Amino acid sequence: MESTRETGTGTGTVAELVAARWGDRRPGLWCEDTVLTHHEVAAGAAARAALLADLLPPDGPPHVGLLLDNTPEFPLWLSAAALAGAAVAGINSTRRGPELARDVLHTECRLLITEHAHLPLLRGLDLPGVRLLITGTPEYDALLAPYADARPDPSRATPAARLLLYFTSGSTGAPKAAICTQGRLAAAGRSLAEQFAVGPDDVHYVCMPMFHGNAVIADWAPALTAGAGVALRRRFSASGFLADVRRHRATYFTYVGRAIQYVLATEPGPDDRDHVLRLGFGTEAGAVDAAAFERRFGVRLVEGYGSSEGGAAVQWSPGTPPGAVGRAGAGLVVLDPQTREECPRAVFDVAGRLLNGDAAIGELVNRGPNPFEGYWRNPAAEAERRRDDGAYWTGDLFYRDREGFLYFAGRTDDRLRVDGENLAAAMIENILARYEGADAVAVYAVPDPVTGDQVMATVAGAFDPAGFAEFLLAQPDLGTKMAPRFVRVVERMPVTATNKIHRALLRREGPRCADPVWWRPPGEPAYRRLTAREAEGAVPQGWGGPRREGDAGKGEGAGQAEGPLVFTRGPSFVRRQGLEPRTR
Repeated sequence: MESTRETGTGTGTVAELVAARWGDRRPGLWCEDTVLTHHEVAAGAAARAALLADLLPPDGPPHVGLLLDNTPEFPLWLSAAALAGAAVAGINSTRRGPELARDVLHTECRLLITEHAHLPLLRGLDLPGVRLLITGTPEYDALLAPYADARPDPSRATPAARLLLYFTSGSTGAPKAAICTQGRLAAAGRSLAEQFAVGPDDVHYVCMPMFHGNAVIADWAPALTAGAGVALRRRFSASGFLADVRRHRATYFTYVGRAIQYVLATEPGPDDRDHVLRLGFGTEAGAVDAAAFERRFGVRLVEGYGSSEGGAAVQWSPGTPPGAVGRAGAGLVVLDPQTREECPRAVFDVAGRLLNGDAAIGELVNRGPNPFEGYWRNPAAEAERRRDDGAYWTGDLFYRDREGFLYFAGRTDDRLRVDGENLAAAMIENILARYEGADAVAVYAVPDPVTGDQVMATVAGAFDPAGFAEFLLAQPDLGTKMAPRFVRVVERMPVTATNKIHRALLRREGPRCADPVWWRPPGEPAYRRLTAREAEGAVPQGWGGPRREGDAGKGEGAGQAEGPLVFTRGPSFVRRQGLEPRTR
């Protein structure tokens, strides 16, 4: 789930936006000690576009892979691809070995642009037909030199031309390369620039990885549309966030995953409001931490739901109830995936507990017009999203109240079926996040030895089994089937390269993992340590097992676009999982 709001494919092109900056001598791109004017960015893009025209073979798709950190080369090549009518595939630098090679070959990249820091990732990989360009080398500079006088020519681009092939994870195995055309990206940039009143004097701080759709669609594109500046951070740094914002006089930034929580975990200072930052746009900050961020830094965070493929979007607005994402717009419905009938509206008790979750929770579907443009070379995944009725099925679980407000309940593969009752992992996470000792919480299904699922939770932080059992009893909205059977306790929550909890890995390992696991056997009131012998009978044979070196890239979750396991450094300060991250 990404924070991108789009109004549909437009008639303009990104190439036209790039060319429009020719002659603009204002500073437009900052990265560390490098400063380029808007004109220099347009000129650099034109030179690379001319080089592309000569290097790309005529007998295949004009696709270029970018295995780069957030350096000036990334937006320069992105702009160049727009001018050349080519497409860019952002290659995730946290992927390894055959998985990384698969991403390059699957997207049919004829060129791969990288830097010295990432060369070790490519050693030993078989990449037939792929030419490698290494930035910052004499050979690279010599290749570009003959094209130094090139001028940006947007005439080769059309709104329907592919521009982005950005990987998005899901339940279908390997990462899917979502297609985004020039028209759709330009439309997204215009929409966000208008929504947030972005102007030429703004500076967008791009600290999320540009191989991810969020940074390009929600940060770079509106800046390009408005003629605003862009300040790049090579890789996200919580400790460097405020210093960068001040240094570049940034006014806008985007975030995903746990980024806001990491910034809040830095040491507060008396000058935390000494900056000109006015707005953050993203997802998964959480209502609690969004309020804390605004109190501390004086910066408003705006959250919204949007599928990264562009198929559906929901925006928070004033009056949205606590726990809700926003009001359903035209065409958005919650359907039962089996019957394809609309689910009944949610019913709550006085404590706010959902009483009819088994019937009310379904998949969010967009029956109206939407700009979903498919996946590259993945018809099965495309058919999963765009069904035979023409509607876009998001793969996300929601329920809808009587006033039309939508509540996020997790991914479709986050649904649990316990004793014949359907449950949503996000709802349980939202409750468990109140536990005082929890820095982070993830809830997921593990198989029941007889039938259906059992609830398992991973808690990062301090865990007292007796106190946790008492906590559960005190929660008025905890349903009778929601209490975790197993609780895995970790020092730090495993996260992906984009700071999202690595749920696929947790599901795969289950209770047979190297970390301490507490469990409450059927009929017992208290939690106790799960022994190895008990673990053998607690879930079906063949499920999970202790994590071994090298396991991160195998089995379920090996194809997640965010890459292999990444642990946060130091204590985890992540809080508030579940529904709360979508309430602003």
